[in-house]
Amino acid sequence: MDTLLDIGEVARRSGLAASALRFYERKGLIEADGRNGLRRAYRPETLERLALITCARDAGFTLSEIAAFLQARPSDTRLREHLAAKEREVDARVAQLTRLRDSLRHAAVCEHDPLVECPEFKRAIRRVPEGRSPRAGAPARADGAVGEHHERGLPTAEGRRRRPGGGG
Repeated sequence: MDTLLDIGEVARRSGLAASALRFYERKGLIEADGRNGLRRAYRPETLERLALITCARDAGFTLSEIAAFLQARPSDTRLREHLAAKEREVDARVAQLTRLRDSLRHAAVCEHDPLVECPEFKRAIRRVPEGRSPRAGAPARADGAVGEHHERGLPTAEGRRRRPGGGG
């Protein structure tokens, strides 16, 4: 049997707070494999699952989408169609962020005064789709929330709030 990792060790290695691990456990995304006294203990493979969950969250997946993906079977055609659609969304987001990066790269060396009036910068910015926020590829909203599934940020091991879309 593998050596189990204490919840504190999993939190340290994953960069997530213990409360986030307990939250993911309540949602069925991870599973404690035992106890070390009163503290939960996890198999080492849980770190890989947490890395996948974090990556998917940063890419804009909801927890319910992640849960479905973690239980997917090859015969699940509906889920496969959904994953293909998500892949197209991620591709579009990567293209959008690449255009934004190129715009910022130009602005960093541009001599135009003021920078925002530079014709090349303006042209590059126009290529970034209107009405879209580059963070999490979600529609920009007047209230500052990201997308329709704005969720409360999860605490990290350092005590900061981690936005579900990965924004810090």
